[in-house]
Amino acid sequence: MKAVFIGAAHEVTGSCTYIEACSKKFLVDFGMEQGINIYENVKIPCAPSEIDFVLLTHAHIDHSGLLPLLCAGGFSGEIHCQKATANLCSIMLRDSAHIQEFEAEWKNRKGKRKGKEIVEPLYTMDDANMAISALRGHEYENKTKICDGITVLFKDAGHLLGSAGIEITLEEDGERRTIIFSGDIGNVDIPLIRDPNYFENADFLVMESTYGNRFHKRVKNYPQVLAEIVESTLSNGGNVVIPSFAVGRTQELLYYFRQIKEENLVKSVPDFEVYIDSPLAIEATEIFNQNEDSCYDDEALSFVKKGVNPISFNNLKIAVTSDESKSINFDSKPKVIISASGMCEAGRIKHHLKHNLWREECCILFVGYQAVGTLGRRLVDGAKSVKLFGEEINVAAKILQLPGLSGHADKNGLDKYIKQINVNKSVFINHGEASVSEEYAEHLRNNFTFDVKCPYSGAELNLLSGKFKNATPLPVKQIERESTPYLRLKAANDRLTKLISQSSGLSNKELASMADTINNLCSKWEN
Repeated sequence: MKAVFIGAAHEVTGSCTYIEACSKKFLVDFGMEQGINIYENVKIPCAPSEIDFVLLTHAHIDHSGLLPLLCAGGFSGEIHCQKATANLCSIMLRDSAHIQEFEAEWKNRKGKRKGKEIVEPLYTMDDANMAISALRGHEYENKTKICDGITVLFKDAGHLLGSAGIEITLEEDGERRTIIFSGDIGNVDIPLIRDPNYFENADFLVMESTYGNRFHKRVKNYPQVLAEIVESTLSNGGNVVIPSFAVGRTQELLYYFRQIKEENLVKSVPDFEVYIDSPLAIEATEIFNQNEDSCYDDEALSFVKKGVNPISFNNLKIAVTSDESKSINFDSKPKVIISASGMCEAGRIKHHLKHNLWREECCILFVGYQAVGTLGRRLVDGAKSVKLFGEEINVAAKILQLPGLSGHADKNGLDKYIKQINVNKSVFINHGEASVSEEYAEHLRNNFTFDVKCPYSGAELNLLSGKFKNATPLPVKQIERESTPYLRLKAANDRLTKLISQSSGLSNKELASMADTINNLCSKWEN
């Protein structure tokens, strides 16, 4: 039995851990890296076709975003997750593939005039659909036998609709080990979804540390403060533009805007318009409504029981098509615009920034974490101008941050989580910026009795002996990164290798035909 730490090791994004046990090879998460990539992730120690299954903590792209690439490489197993996560991934992975294809097309249109090489998307919509077809949804609190010797239990992590911590029980040759992956641990008392549910016992705990060195600044009356920002901006003829994660954060904002409208907290424009300009957010909102019974907290359910949709209100507008999106900025009426992505790296939000950043009467309101290296982080850090679609845009609008909507537990929340668990052997801290992970690990060593490790990508844990071998950190600049087309070619090779290994039952005629096809392909490229 062993575990290899692949991603989100001394970094916030790209979560992935590889496990070998009970004659199986599997992953816990396979996420995309976002923002600046500080350390290079080691490769998974086997071909995608050799991975038997994946366990997924939740739908956010930094946990699920590379699953289509895994499928493109020949993975044909099942992806196990909570049922609402399966619902959300069905839209989020398609959205990610659309962004990959769209941006590749846009770069190629620009690059063709300059004689640049063709850019290939990391993966395609077909790859995303393969991953979606592999999703298997489970209920919270129901132990599930994945195969002989491996049982999993999903508990509500309180981070996102369908988010889960995963308890994995491994039994092999008379040995039994329990390893818990916290996933992203949720904040408490946030709208709609429940507070985190806690585990009790584990041999090993792999735990996130996103806010492991800070405490959330609680806004005592979030709707009131939000209403004041809207009042101040709209009364001066400006727009409030909110870059928001399409899944989770957008629905929380809708919950608060419903309350603002109900209590008439914006006096100057009481019936102001709120636009959701994100097809993904619109679809995700419907999935929230579909999973209210299994995932909503008591307060949200109380509205449902009264026949009130807790995330809908008068003058809530949706923009599905690109023409509907464009028309928002040609309407002079002051309004609230909620658009993705939350870190301003892709999607329609960039168009809204282009039309509103230079207007001093407008406000850009950030309500979520902004990773280092993202456009959102540059704006929050005080950039005087930014480049959008090849044009330099002056930053004259107010840039505000409204704390209190974080989906991650702060230091107190993380401490509360780990206090509930009797960890027999070791705790492994990941999913945090390098300094934060190390600082939180040291905090646990000094204030608790746990044996705490802070792995780099490539670190290995022997699950039987508990022996841990950390890896040497490999900064990205020291490694020549492989191009996307080459990664796809390697994935195709893995798929071909699996196909050949499974061909022994074919007839001689079929085997000969397969060999001829492969040889003809080789001849084409050798010449």
